[in-house]
Amino acid sequence: MGEVDLLSVLVPLLAALAFAGAVFAFAYPYFADDRQAKRLKSVAGVRSARLASATGELPSSRRKSVADTLKEIDDRNGSKKVTLSLKLMRAGSKMTPREFYIASALLGGLLASISIFIVELPLAGTVVVAFVGGFGLPRWILNKMINRRQQKFVGQMANAIDVVVRGIKSGLPLNDCIQVISRESPEPLASEFREVVEQQRLGLSIADGLERMCERMPLPEMRFLTIVIGIQQQSGGNLSEALANLANVLRDRQMLALKVKALSAEAKASAIVLASLPPGVMSMVYLSSPGYIMPLFTTTMGQFMVAVGAVWMMTGVLIMKKMINFKF
Repeated sequence: MGEVDLLSVLVPLLAALAFAGAVFAFAYPYFADDRQAKRLKSVAGVRSARLASATGELPSSRRKSVADTLKEIDDRNGSKKVTLSLKLMRAGSKMTPREFYIASALLGGLLASISIFIVELPLAGTVVVAFVGGFGLPRWILNKMINRRQQKFVGQMANAIDVVVRGIKSGLPLNDCIQVISRESPEPLASEFREVVEQQRLGLSIADGLERMCERMPLPEMRFLTIVIGIQQQSGGNLSEALANLANVLRDRQMLALKVKALSAEAKASAIVLASLPPGVMSMVYLSSPGYIMPLFTTTMGQFMVAVGAVWMMTGVLIMKKMINFKF
């Protein structure tokens, strides 16, 4: 009787602790980003005030033009809703949203069939597998495709800006320089700038075409290029010098990213080892002596312990991911 009473107390307690840990793991990154955004906003306000006092010799009309351009670009990017078609466009996929939904449903059905007829999971496990296969896995793959394409775009962007700088210094107009990039640059840079060239032939300005490219490539580097060209077309200035400075900034950002990746490699390796240790040990014990570990899967208490352990493992993985995910 005493053991039953102890279990009746420990089971709700462990469930509450697991739920609290999961909520903390999911909610903490959003609160942390909010505090970081507030700190960055305050620092940016101080730097803007100092910059305004230090550049008082600039004409007020030019400063107003720069401020209006920045505000307009921020408003456009903030009000744009990220739809599934836009995500597919960012990934460089020719698939339509309808085809994506059909493929997701087929993948969920395939994984559910495997879990029922081959793995012989219970109904609850099959529902979880179908949900993950139909909703989680396809979107995870889509996000990976978007990130990989954006990284390739950023890696090639500084060289493309150098092509524009050399072309402008040699006397070519900006339109011809962009056409050179669209013809001779590797993918995905060539296809994105080719879209700008096609839009320009339809009567759209270069600045508007680059702003549309910002929707397909929502990257800080792309926003820098759009702001530089938009401000130069509105208020004038030495475009080649501004773009050369921008290319140097982009290379410095890439060097910083590589440095951060090198410094965080040890922490990432430790996180991978710690995350793979429990399932690895469980698999080895199951292969060596299945009867010793089977009560975890055949008894109610064992299944509850596995569920609690999985929740805590997920909590630890998310916290470690937050700790080694640097933003700069």
